[in-house]
Amino acid sequence: MTERQTLRLLKIVMLCGISLLVLGHYLWSGLKLHETMGVQGIILIGLCCALGLILSLPTKIYLTILLMKRESERDK
Repeated sequence: MTERQTLRLLKIVMLCGISLLVLGHYLWSGLKLHETMGVQGIILIGLCCALGLILSLPTKIYLTILLMKRESERDK
């Protein structure tokens, strides 16, 4: 896999993670799912938020790669 493909994959995973976090927040505050569904709603909201946090971890990797690339270009 080339560097360009890796960065594209990181961006896709990053956007999926952020969208899951936003979905979890919307389910909690917008739809008040925890009030209507009870425990199952809380589990669903927690699952969305947890998966969103896990999938947004590549953000740090992506930013580190960009920072390293910028430093190497500056040193040349």
